[in-house]
Amino acid sequence: MVVDERGRVVASGFGPLGELLAPYDGPPPRPGPLPDTVLGPIERYLSGERDALADVPLAMPGGGFQRDAWIALHAVPAGGTISYAELATRAGSPAAARAAGTACARNPLAPFVPCHRVVRADGSLGGYGFGLEVKRRLLSHEGASTD
Repeated sequence: MVVDERGRVVASGFGPLGELLAPYDGPPPRPGPLPDTVLGPIERYLSGERDALADVPLAMPGGGFQRDAWIALHAVPAGGTISYAELATRAGSPAAARAAGTACARNPLAPFVPCHRVVRADGSLGGYGFGLEVKRRLLSHEGASTD
């Protein structure tokens, strides 16, 4: 996990660091210990407080539709799911369901920007960059249906 000088998560580490940091436009983050503002919510989440990850401070990178999709994703409550089409609508571009899928695939802040909460229109899980078993476990931990 990479945190910037203001204590905001820049990249979660679930992917190649160079790619994850590419959209970040701030000063280069430095490695170091995670601040309590990040560790506390993670510990609360792991202890069963489903919405605790929403409290992690984030440096939301980039712009345009992708950033709008990440902001919309961040607002999806734990225990809930939305479809790619719904994500596109919430991000302001109702016809951009495929682009919503791309935004999920390029999300540098998973699981804090919870792309695991996006499912196919038929309710099936669809894909997940870290594997369907991880997606299933995250959703189950948050109380969402994984059927």
